[in-house]
Formats: sequence, C-alpha cells, structure tokens
Amino acid sequence: MSQPTQPPVLPWDAHNQKLVSNVHPSDWKNPTPAPRYNLVVIGGGTAGLVSAVGAAGLGAKVALIEKHFMGGDCLNVGCVPSKAIIRAARAAAAVREAAEFGVNVPTGTTVDFGKVMERMRRLRADISPHDSAKRFSELGVDIFLGAGKFTGPDTIEVGGQTLRFAKAVIATGARAAAPPIPGLKDVPYLTNETLFSLTELPKRLGIIGAGPIGCEMAQSFARFGSEVYLVEAEHGILPREDRGAAEIVLERMQSDGVKILCCGKDLKLAKDPNGVRMKVGSHGKDYDVLVDQLLVAVGRAPNVEGLGLETVGVEFDKKGVKVNDRLQTANRRVFACGDICSPYQFTHAADFMARIVIQNALFKGRAKASSLIIPWATYTSPEIAHVGLYEKEAREIGIEVDTFTQELSKVDRAILDGETEGFVRVHVRKGTDKIVGATVVATHAGELIGELTLAMKGKLGLKTIGGTIHPYPTQAEAIRKTGDLYNRTRLTPFVKNLMNRWIAWQRRHH
Repeated sequence: MSQPTQPPVLPWDAHNQKLVSNVHPSDWKNPTPAPRYNLVVIGGGTAGLVSAVGAAGLGAKVALIEKHFMGGDCLNVGCVPSKAIIRAARAAAAVREAAEFGVNVPTGTTVDFGKVMERMRRLRADISPHDSAKRFSELGVDIFLGAGKFTGPDTIEVGGQTLRFAKAVIATGARAAAPPIPGLKDVPYLTNETLFSLTELPKRLGIIGAGPIGCEMAQSFARFGSEVYLVEAEHGILPREDRGAAEIVLERMQSDGVKILCCGKDLKLAKDPNGVRMKVGSHGKDYDVLVDQLLVAVGRAPNVEGLGLETVGVEFDKKGVKVNDRLQTANRRVFACGDICSPYQFTHAADFMARIVIQNALFKGRAKASSLIIPWATYTSPEIAHVGLYEKEAREIGIEVDTFTQELSKVDRAILDGETEGFVRVHVRKGTDKIVGATVVATHAGELIGELTLAMKGKLGLKTIGGTIHPYPTQAEAIRKTGDLYNRTRLTPFVKNLMNRWIAWQRRHH
C-alpha cells in the first residue's frame, strides 16, 4: 500500500496502514454520479458524515466529497489520538501517586513513550472503520474521494466528474494556522496535525498557547517525563474558563512539572543547532529556553480555499463561511455546519449542527443553531466542563444570577478517591431555580456535566436536581448538593418562623 501525501501519515506502520485503508483507500474508485442529488456534502469530518448519513437514512440521494481523510480532525488528529495519550498519561500519574494509597511501586518505573504512541495508533485504527469510506458507501452514500469545487448554481466538480444538487452542505472544517510570532517561519514546529506522529519523547517541549489543546498536551507530556514550558499571552491558563476552575488546573499542572510562562510578552523564536530557542518575558522576568520540539497550539484557519464559493455567492471571511441561525449561507440552496462556520469547534457541536442542516435543507425546517445547548470539556487532570453562561457573561447581557458552589472536598466519594480538587458551580436566574450556566471541575467533569446539560435542555431547575436521588457514594452527589444549597435559600426567616410555630403547636396539642 502506498504512503499517502499531504500530509504524510507517520510512522508508516501496520496501524497507520490500517487507518488509511479505511479513511482514504488507495484503490477507491469514485462511483458514476447520479443524475441529481438531494444533497451533496463537501467534507468528511463529523459535520459532513452526520449530514450525509442522516439524510441518506431518511431516503435522500446523497453524495459526500472528501479530499483527504474520512473522519476529519476528530478521528485522525484530534479527539481520538489526544484522548488515548491523555489516558496513558493518567496511568503514569497514577503509578507515581500509588504510594498515597498504600501501593508500593518499584522505584525506577518509567514510561515507554514508543508504546504509548503505538497504543494510540492501534486504537485509532480500530475506531476508523466507523468513519470509513466503505461503511458510508454501504449506508447508501455515494463517496467521492478528491477535491470538490462549486462550478455552477447547482453543480460541484470532483475528480473530473460533475455532481448536480438540489441542496449542498459545506463541512470542510478548519486547520491549524501559524500565528504571527517573530521567528516562527524559520523554525520547525508541531501542530495537532503532526504531534501524533512522534515516536520519541522530547526531552524538552515548548508549547505556545494555554487553551485546551495546549494544556492537555503540556500536562500529558510532563507526566511522561518531558520538561515542558507552556507559554500563554494572557494571565493564567484556559482564558475562557471560570477563573477559579482554571486556577485549580494550573496548580495541578505545576505540581506535574509544567513550567507555565503566562502573561507572555515579546515572544521570539530562533533556530538552534540543538532545537528551538524561545525567548519570552513573563511576570517581569526574561526567559531564554532551548527546547527539542515546539508545539504551536494557537491559531485556526477555515478551509475555504479552492471551493469556488464565489461561484455560488457564498460569503466568507477569515472566520469561515457566513451562515444565518438556520445554518444557511447567502445562497439559500447552500448550507454549512461544523468548524467551517461555528464558534464552537467541538465534534459534538458539529454533530448537532448537522442534524439542523438535515431538517432545514431537506424538509424546509426552521430549526435554529442558537437553540442548541452545547457543553464542552477540557480533559486535563482534573477536567473542566462547562455549559451555558458564565457569571460574567450573564451579567453582561443583563441577567442577574445567584451562584451555588459545592466543593468536592465536602463530598464523601471525592474524599475517598483522593480527588478533592474541584467543585460544581451552578448559576441560576436570580430569585429562581432556572439554570443559566454551570461549571464542573473534577476528575471526570466531562461525564458529570451531562446531568446539568439535560436539566437545562429539559427546563428542570435546581429544585428538581436537589430532589433527585443519586447513588451513594458518588462524585455526582456534588450536583445534587447544589440543589440542596438552593433549597436552603428558600427557607427565609419568615418561613422558618412559621415552621417553628407549627412544630411548637404540634408539641403542645399532641
């Protein structure tokens, strides 16, 4: 099997050969186009795959075009490989912390980074049939491998063939883009698209950007044994998140050995015979650091080039394709979904945007993207998960809130697990129990946020959560306890006085 180019998949071992055989088979033959398609989708990432298979499952004639790998970023260079690495890093941390639980681990225990990455490649390849060209073809979607381009009001060309459509979907996603850092163009560096090709652990790793990718990989590689320097222009890490939540993660990352250079100023990069030199100012001190590898974890660019969008009157800018709340472009026959048009660049957001496109494109629906309640999680240790508004955001749009915070240090299961760093914080509209936003910091915050998201979706308030029985002992009890905190606020002095008088009356008359 020949090695694909643009970009190459490294190393070219059995696992990566299996991956490519599924997501871009070298012997694939594009089908003969149907006379006309109900829907033609450009892009085979999550948004495109869900759009295509959902429409086909409803009886539509669908074509999907992918010029690189089926599965998009998530499978190939995003969620799947990164979470495999994070899991291995957590195992390494558990071994180092085993003595705290009375488990004696032999000294000198080390991480075999080569095996960590081999495991990741094996699991990624094992998952890849789910997104394969063969599977989607068997589900009734005509799969065309190649670059798609609009050539007329109802035509798209791919591989010298013309596809006619009633409606089209742009789901081409986004890619890593180089930020304007002095010297960056002169040095070798990694992005999420090349990081997962590493086979040797960098002794010293520099990371630019303390967003989710930067923090997840900084902590993981530090746990593997790298000396990690994380540079962030703003104060602290994870600038978008609740400050209290981010501070907990920052302290844990530092305890794992990550050197965090926040409030970074005048960052300059230069090539060095032994790697890459990073010069940066942080909190009044100048740093001159030499690293073996550099990961750039900031900057994204939408994949709009070469699509012929001008041909069909689709408007776009540096942020991506412009859509209305129904995910329709300026051309009413063309829709877009996923990272190409969304500020929420998450796999699960792309999935549900695609469902909106199916409704609106095929059935003249009026579903709105603004109606989606989208949670997200950063998979550090501990994790941070969030849904809805932050307190500051709520106040900026004129919503006054009451906030209830339950510390994990007062939750029995968290104490028993030795995982007391974190909290559940819920914001409700002032004077009510209506949830407007929530943040969870916990080992498995990404799992816990689902209950609060469901409550928001189902219009269930904190009162209902407080009255919902949870198994004991679980860390999810922290969510129920926020309901208890709310219920206590309803016991006003007046109500308490009435209750005391009633109980006293009962004592006298019974």
